Amino acid sequence: MAIPEPFLDELLDRTDIVDLVSESVRLTQKGRNYWGLCPFHSEKTPSFSVSADKRIFKCFGCGKGGGAINFVMELDNLSFREAVEVLAKRVGMEVPDSGPSAGMRERREKLLELNKQAARTFHKWLYAPEGAEGLAYLQKRGLSRSTLTNFGLGFAPNSWDALIQALADQGYDKRDLLDAGLAVNNKDGRIYDRFRNRVMFPIIDVRGNVIGFGGRVMDDSTPKYLNSPDTPVYNKSRNVFALNIAKTSKAGRVILTEGYMDTISLHQAGFDCAVASLGTSLTSEHAQLLARYFQEAIISYDGDGAGVAAAQRAIPLLEKAGLKVKVLRMQGAKDPDEFIKRFGREAFAKLLERSENQVDYRLAQIQKKYDLTDDGQKVAFLQEAAQLIASLSSAVEREIYGGHAAQTAGITPEAMAQEIKRAFSARLRKEKKRQERIDLSPASQLQPQARSLRYDNIRSARAEEGLVRLLLLDPSLAGQMGGITGEGFSSPLLGKVFDLLLRRANEGLSTQLSALSGHLSGEEMDHLAYVVSQPESLAHSQQSIRDYISVIQREALRRGAGQEDSLLLAAQRKYQEKKAYMEEKP
Repeated sequence: MAIPEPFLDELLDRTDIVDLVSESVRLTQKGRNYWGLCPFHSEKTPSFSVSADKRIFKCFGCGKGGGAINFVMELDNLSFREAVEVLAKRVGMEVPDSGPSAGMRERREKLLELNKQAARTFHKWLYAPEGAEGLAYLQKRGLSRSTLTNFGLGFAPNSWDALIQALADQGYDKRDLLDAGLAVNNKDGRIYDRFRNRVMFPIIDVRGNVIGFGGRVMDDSTPKYLNSPDTPVYNKSRNVFALNIAKTSKAGRVILTEGYMDTISLHQAGFDCAVASLGTSLTSEHAQLLARYFQEAIISYDGDGAGVAAAQRAIPLLEKAGLKVKVLRMQGAKDPDEFIKRFGREAFAKLLERSENQVDYRLAQIQKKYDLTDDGQKVAFLQEAAQLIASLSSAVEREIYGGHAAQTAGITPEAMAQEIKRAFSARLRKEKKRQERIDLSPASQLQPQARSLRYDNIRSARAEEGLVRLLLLDPSLAGQMGGITGEGFSSPLLGKVFDLLLRRANEGLSTQLSALSGHLSGEEMDHLAYVVSQPESLAHSQQSIRDYISVIQREALRRGAGQEDSLLLAAQRKYQEKKAYMEEKP
């Protein structure tokens, strides 16, 4: 049984979409709408719009769009029901329990509660005799008891089923632990604890839920660090370690480290804005998540080859997400944890203030590849450096960093400026050709972004969009549609939405786009958000309705005539083939 429509209408009436989005995106009002950097894709120039009047969001870059429910679904990778529950909790409402959806919600809540109980059990074992080795390791690493408590660190005993047995006493069976990623089964069907003889690091999301774990082994077993697999409540590409704490930092920046211990050591030293990705390289999803809370990112990875390569991969992802990026280069220590232990907190604070602009850092990495005493290699360095600098959008930045590269290679700034200008012009030509290809096919720009929703008849579809848009804006127009139904539409999606809006209007239900979330897919909502975001005057709505209906009916007649012609041609061909066959018979 679906969530009652009147409940959804009241929920959406109580939800201010501008306030909701503002919790994750920095918005600036321009005219009637609010604009910010899209949380769903990487961009430097805001193309993400929120309309308080229409109660929708729309990104004109990646195409995402919809209402409040869709925003929460996309932002946190939740189901429709789960997103409704988040919004309901936010405004003090309780979602009615019903059908299979209620079962899914209960399953998710059970897994979260299971993870919380597992974290408590691991933490208890850390101070028990079986956790002595783990506690000694953490104390040797310099972590205080308060730090161990703040991060909920624990220990998994060297046993095949210690956690299974401990949680069985609390009503959880082996299947629950398998679903939560806390247990595994082998080829013989035996189920045992995933984490054994490991120091345990709970992974907590921004809402404070324990969603997974990381574990460091105490012996020479591999892997050294073992992380929870993806589960119904955990996705390593969408979560960041310690962000639940770092998001409240007043530092205004985030420090990216390569692991749990570096992050925890920085927090203990007073740098409460440190985070780490979870057993994987930084992803675009990580970068977009961080951009919701911070304006600047300082990369503090290990100084070895792997750390440098990881920093090089992370820089463009963070920049595309709208973050200002700097890179920390440590000397005398391989990572932040070691640096603080060796030189102290104040030395690390000074190091942060001297962190290097990412362009200078990348130029230095390019320089390491060449011997600048050799003229041929010097030219190669300058050409590669010019390609990097030409990618900068600011002319001032290109001049400044061009000067840096020129000074490094011992040539004049003017000569370097010429090389950068050549590379920049080539980049512009390439971009211009790409845009020209798009501009030469204007009809394609009117098509939905999703191929599965493409229009067969653009002229009719544009008129169909107009009728749908009018109903979304003003449900009282439902009685002026002249008896037309979605059956006569050329677009199946627009026909379905038109009939749905008519029904809702006649039943006195909301026709705002947010209210349709439970009836449409994500791609369909994206396109409908674009449709409703287009200009439409309600002042002349009656004339607009007549014009739209006229176009739809005229195009429907043409389609019908075309189908009749096709049938006649097919019949004629069949008759001719039969006649030829009869004439050939002896």
